[in-house]
Amino acid sequence: MSQPEEHGRIHTEIDGHILKITIDNVAKYNAFDPEMMLELSEALTTLEDSPDLWVGVLCAEGPHFTSGLDMPKFFGPTATSRPTPEGNVDPFGVSRRCTKPIVTAVQGITYTIGIEMMLAGDIVVAADDARFCQMEAKRGIAPLAGAHFRFLSRTGWGNAMYHLMLCDEFDAAEAHRIGLVQEVVPAGTQVDRAMELAAKIAANAPLGIRVTKMAARAFFDAGEKAAIAAIPEIRATVLETEDAREGIRSFVERRAAKFQGR
Repeated sequence: MSQPEEHGRIHTEIDGHILKITIDNVAKYNAFDPEMMLELSEALTTLEDSPDLWVGVLCAEGPHFTSGLDMPKFFGPTATSRPTPEGNVDPFGVSRRCTKPIVTAVQGITYTIGIEMMLAGDIVVAADDARFCQMEAKRGIAPLAGAHFRFLSRTGWGNAMYHLMLCDEFDAAEAHRIGLVQEVVPAGTQVDRAMELAAKIAANAPLGIRVTKMAARAFFDAGEKAAIAAIPEIRATVLETEDAREGIRSFVERRAAKFQGR
């Protein structure tokens, strides 16, 4: 008899005024399935709506932060849809964004949506073994959860286009150089450091910190609204193409994709 498939989970733990949110799907490099995405949204909504929670820390079990989406579960023949409930915080901050500060700790493989999740937060602590790649265009699609504008606002045009167009893998030192992460620490210490930073933030007046973030967000809001409004067009442009189907097939079949530009 075959064993039932194990699913990843999102765990939460309260430490004073800090909500620690942990991604746990180690057997699959912390790849996200629809259920995990829903659980992450619920955790972030708890952070946003609870008056006693002032700071969030997002981290992951195991040697890797996340390899991205478990593609067959989102795009394959057995794909299931678990839409974010209306009013919930969106893990990518594209619809409802958390107004409280979030420190993200990353390590090992931090690909695609992993970058977009950390960019939806505020401060990133990277282990020195962290590896980053925004590789959607290698799969025939494009970033659809914020990288197309937040990568730009964090790193500047040249740095953003360099990595978004090459779809290359780069290390923690490069991520720090371009401003994608704020600190690089020895592997294994990134979560402790993120919790230290969160505790320092939580020692400040919570309303002052929250208003500071909201005021800073106001500077970017107009541009981000235009970029978010473009997502449906981007999605329609790439997802229904032969290149997108080939990209997903090549990923599942573990081979190089052969794109046709259509």
